Amino acid sequence: MTAGRDRICAALDFPTWREAGPFARAVSPEVGMLKVGLELFAAEGPAAVREAAALGRPVFLDLKLHDIPNTVLGAARAAAESGASILSVHASGGEEMVRAAARGAGGRLRVIAVTVLTSLDEEALGRIGLAGPSQEAVVRLARLSVAAGAQGIVCSPREVEAVRQAVGPGPLLVVPGVRPEGAAKGDQARVATPAEAVRAGADVVVVGRPLREGPDPAALARAIAATL
Repeated sequence: MTAGRDRICAALDFPTWREAGPFARAVSPEVGMLKVGLELFAAEGPAAVREAAALGRPVFLDLKLHDIPNTVLGAARAAAESGASILSVHASGGEEMVRAAARGAGGRLRVIAVTVLTSLDEEALGRIGLAGPSQEAVVRLARLSVAAGAQGIVCSPREVEAVRQAVGPGPLLVVPGVRPEGAAKGDQARVATPAEAVRAGADVVVVGRPLREGPDPAALARAIAATL
């Protein structure tokens, strides 16, 4: 069985490493992975990945790449040199783009595909023209991405069970939009508790604001792990 701690990815969503570092050092003994996202990467670049990796946890480089295949190929190749273990791309970039990301990664890091952002609800999806209810869209994009070489999928807690059924046991399912019982939703639209997400089939749950804004991030991480 996977330990509860190892299922938690702590999001280092800070504007600089100076602010992210103390948080990362506090929570890294209590989680299985650290996430470097767009905000921190835009400020610090690959140095943020190196600093996070030095704490002894795999790093999820959450850049959500979405560009023409050749550009994504080069970006994935560069990311593979950064020390990250996982790189995210947008599934909506299409099969060729996902294939290019996988080629660029060269087996040195996992490419996982983001299906539909957890901040989007049904109304928002309709306005941007994404066909079908969110679950249908997510499953369709998940299948496309795995067929194109993605080794994992990012989806909301609401769709994780359907995605697991669609793609089978192999791909890594990474689930943001989780909130401990009683926590505020913030700008997330499709949420669940970490335990609910894992019971539905998630391998990894990404926890950001509840850890970052709490008085004792390490204690909260331990409490979340106990529920898993």
